[in-house]
Amino acid sequence: MSPDTQSHQNQSRDDQTSASSTPAPVLELRGIRKSFGDVAVLRGIDLTLHAHEVIVVIGASGSGKSTLLKTANLLESIDDGQILLQGADISDPRIDVDRTRSRIGVVFQQFNLFPHLTVLANVTLAARKVHGVAKPAAETEARRLLERVGLGSFASSYPDRLSGGQQQRVAIVRAIATNPELLLLDEVTSALDPLLVGEVLDLVTELKEQGSTILMTTHEMSFARKVADRIVFLHLGEVVEEGPPAELLDSPRHPALKEFLSRVSH
Repeated sequence: MSPDTQSHQNQSRDDQTSASSTPAPVLELRGIRKSFGDVAVLRGIDLTLHAHEVIVVIGASGSGKSTLLKTANLLESIDDGQILLQGADISDPRIDVDRTRSRIGVVFQQFNLFPHLTVLANVTLAARKVHGVAKPAAETEARRLLERVGLGSFASSYPDRLSGGQQQRVAIVRAIATNPELLLLDEVTSALDPLLVGEVLDLVTELKEQGSTILMTTHEMSFARKVADRIVFLHLGEVVEEGPPAELLDSPRHPALKEFLSRVSH
């Protein structure tokens, strides 16, 4: 074997080893299509989210943002494409949907707390019932998280005793209590009084700083600029522009993005 041939084979093995050791993206959407009747809501979405990355999806009402997040959590079936979680195809109809969802934390616009359960019971429910964590351990972790977000004294309270901002913080704590691989946040401040928005956004910023992997939608452009690693602009069910926050928000190229930013800035 010639030295050149030996060198080429060694390089090939090194390349294969390097490729195999590269971690798969946490979430990968490939050509996602979704229609409701004759209305195409998602038109071939491609999106890759890596570990510890925060992607913020922006767009006008009806652009498909919420549907996109629901497909990522299998709350909506897709018509075409693939959804991969840590490299595994979770859009395969043979997968265990409940087990897959247990790996993903989700917070939607409405808080969706169980009104008949205390804050502590709401936060520990998934850990105990889905993940099999013993009640004392689940409650210890829940109390730690509630203290961290300034709600430790509300553990025994019921949701109707909390403000909207407090309820949304509880919903986020519930979503992260099981240490999910991926966190989906859909317009988590849209139902809040403007005075309460800041406390929820501060919590999301803290989660980013701690290394959470987050795919979220928001209409708060200043927050998107602060927290996002990348911003994706969705228009009529398609990704028409994406990039770092400063680049996308300060120098938009697509006419629809320019129009959208001019509207939200006013």
